[in-house]
Amino acid sequence: MEEKVILLVEDNPDDEQLTLRALKKNNIRNEVVVARDGVAALDYLLGTGEHKGRDLNILLDLKLPKIDGFEVLQRLRANERTKLLPVVILTTSNEEQDRLKGYGLGANSFIRKPVEFDRFIEAVRQLGLYWLVLNEKAPPIRSV
Repeated sequence: MEEKVILLVEDNPDDEQLTLRALKKNNIRNEVVVARDGVAALDYLLGTGEHKGRDLNILLDLKLPKIDGFEVLQRLRANERTKLLPVVILTTSNEEQDRLKGYGLGANSFIRKPVEFDRFIEAVRQLGLYWLVLNEKAPPIRSV
């Protein structure tokens, strides 16, 4: 079975390190690619060549420089190659309008980052178990 790549879209270096540490502490050994803004995320996701057809799971922050997470999500869902990729919003936002907008744009899940380190580690463990082990990705879209 091919190992799934995790794209972590996060502009805060502290949150990036915390997420990477939590993944490692929970023995989630998947390759993690970090994009620090929405433009870099879209370049990676919509690129061609070596990036084409990769099996990704996306952890998406909302408050990103250049292009925010909502715009990234909207563009992913509008593209035939990426519209079914699993996208988990992982953010500090607890705003109801952010949850509504995220789900409205096609997010598969919305998780608020716990402030306490132990709770964050546990949240990442559960996230890894569900999205990387239990969840089955959508089948490829076939052209008619």
